[in-house]
Amino acid sequence: MRAQFVMSEIGVGLRRNLTMTFAVIISVALSLALFGGSLLMRDQVSQMKGYWYDKVNVTIYLCNKNDAEDSAKGGAGGSGSGAGAGALCSKGAVTTEQKQQVEGELKKLDIVETVRYESADEAYKHYKEQYGHTALASTITPDQMQESFRVKLKDPEKYKVITSAFAGRDGVHSVQDQRSYLDNLFRMLNYLNYAALGIMLIMLIVALLLIVNTVRVSAFSRRRETGIMRLVGASSFYIQVPFIMEAAFAGLIGAVLACGMLGAGQYFVIDHGATLRTKMELINFIGWDSVLTKLPLVLVIGVLMPSLAAFIALRKYLKV
Repeated sequence: MRAQFVMSEIGVGLRRNLTMTFAVIISVALSLALFGGSLLMRDQVSQMKGYWYDKVNVTIYLCNKNDAEDSAKGGAGGSGSGAGAGALCSKGAVTTEQKQQVEGELKKLDIVETVRYESADEAYKHYKEQYGHTALASTITPDQMQESFRVKLKDPEKYKVITSAFAGRDGVHSVQDQRSYLDNLFRMLNYLNYAALGIMLIMLIVALLLIVNTVRVSAFSRRRETGIMRLVGASSFYIQVPFIMEAAFAGLIGAVLACGMLGAGQYFVIDHGATLRTKMELINFIGWDSVLTKLPLVLVIGVLMPSLAAFIALRKYLKV
């Protein structure tokens, strides 16, 4: 097969269907950019989970005098760290012996990495630092705050072990896992990722339809040339290669544009200047290593997807 002939046929096909080829390039670029973006979003969520889940604590709140008084009065609320204190603190405020017992049992558990005790005064100080500007803060006194144990686990996934071991015992008001707050955030991010994947699939279908139509029009416009080639004994593969290469070339350009979009997003949105990395310091953003590992996959799909679509279209519309 002469490479010069194949390249000339590719050039002819691209010139004859310039507008449709341009539409294919844009569709492929957008769909692959969304595909790469969804992969990066998945990496971002995984990295955030690893970063934040490693920092969350399981907190064991202890009963105070207010909880015990509410229990005696038949109240249903405590000092604000959980619900149902009236029933849980029916035997009074936590005693020194109960605190020592809880702390000793925590330190014996293999899944526990560290245990930190927080007094009511420390809890009040932290509360004032966070909510001192609100009207409610002026009504809270130190004796209303609860003592607690802040437990860091070696494996945050095993927080239920702490809950089942200490929830409901004498002197314990409630056991709270901070993961529950983060799970809602990660659930929302996953929904956004699914939405991006859905849009990507729609754009991918549009791109495939455009590729099929472009190949069909190109094959129809060159039916005389293919007819001559068929008469002189050219093989099916020889006739089909220029059409497949046209689609692959358009897909490659679209893939390169998609890679450019992903790189530009990482540079301008996350890294460069006063962007997300500087404005949202609490989020551990992905780096260039995640982006660069996705680019080869985007390029491969950008070439193979149009080539396969063109091959299938030719089997239907170019009988040789």
